[in-house]
Amino acid sequence: MSFSFSFSGDDIQDTEGDERVSPVGTSAHTHQQQQSPTAEPASKASAFPVQGKPLLPALHHDLDSMLAKLPSQVAYSTLTVDLDGQGTITLPRRELWDVRVQLMAEEDNQDEDAPELEPGLGNHDVKTGIYEGGFKSWESSVDMVKVLASEGFSEALAKGPCRVIELGCGTGLPSLALFQWASEMVSAGQQVQLELVLADYNPTVLYLVTLPNLLISWAIQHRETRPLLQEALSSEGELEILPELRDAFKNFLSQSNISISFCSGAWSPEFVDLIYTSAAHPKPADDLQTLILGAETIYSPYALASFSDTVVAILEREKTQRPNGKAAALVAAKKLYFGVGGSLDDFVTRMTELGLLVDAIREETEGVRRAVVRCVAS
Repeated sequence: MSFSFSFSGDDIQDTEGDERVSPVGTSAHTHQQQQSPTAEPASKASAFPVQGKPLLPALHHDLDSMLAKLPSQVAYSTLTVDLDGQGTITLPRRELWDVRVQLMAEEDNQDEDAPELEPGLGNHDVKTGIYEGGFKSWESSVDMVKVLASEGFSEALAKGPCRVIELGCGTGLPSLALFQWASEMVSAGQQVQLELVLADYNPTVLYLVTLPNLLISWAIQHRETRPLLQEALSSEGELEILPELRDAFKNFLSQSNISISFCSGAWSPEFVDLIYTSAAHPKPADDLQTLILGAETIYSPYALASFSDTVVAILEREKTQRPNGKAAALVAAKKLYFGVGGSLDDFVTRMTELGLLVDAIREETEGVRRAVVRCVAS
């Protein structure tokens, strides 16, 4: 089962290079998913309940293991987001052709009978049960970045410990923005305590684009004060990833009180349990601020149902375990996913029926209609 919702004119506009973000690749054939050593084969596993296909199990990936998967060099471009009168923010994205190069190198090291890699490098935006769109920077993720700025979430980072869980993170633009704002505060002498939990169905998405984007963002942001980073960024649009740079990145996170962890697999009760059992701070403060993010995560009825249940489970757990804390979910999506079945109205109805309070905090009426809503436990 495969489908596409790459609407004409609906991709993110790149303000620097005047290029549109498109699905990864334009090749005529679609690769199969690269296999995780501990995951079910892609041909047998599904991101959401699909008849005849089991769910891909939830897995935790620590930062060290993810860093070990990075090549010695990555290429990137940048996307500048206008924050509606509050300045701009520039977010890096690993170049998609560079992802292909890494995958081809890994493919060369596999057995001859091993499947070809990554359907995300083909013409499909989504192939249910195999690839869920994580290589593409979707327009609603930019809407989310704008909301994080306009609603003061950057300032909230300095008001107490924060845990941010981005579900279906893909290229991770919202988390990248929060990471940059937290880094700026640390550089300015402010104290932060930020835990980033980045989750995507495909583990390959996490190590091929999510982590590299974070690493590139940190390197660009601190290049003026670190000779090591200046050398690593000496070639335009490229970052050289030496062992010393990986160690410097980990040291920065530790000294800045910022933690990053990764989870892959299907949204499920086991997935929610994994988030908490693998948390950097197993017993966080009672005043923990928890923010769940999800952009373009409700495009089909299957996705809408499992995503909704996961969000509700996390919010209810936060309400029970930390009554003095704050917890909310921000969900950015198109009003209607034509030909696919998901809609924002259906999501709001489902969340309301499940007992949550939902309010709209941003709406886009030009082009394909989109909105961002906030969900909190009642």
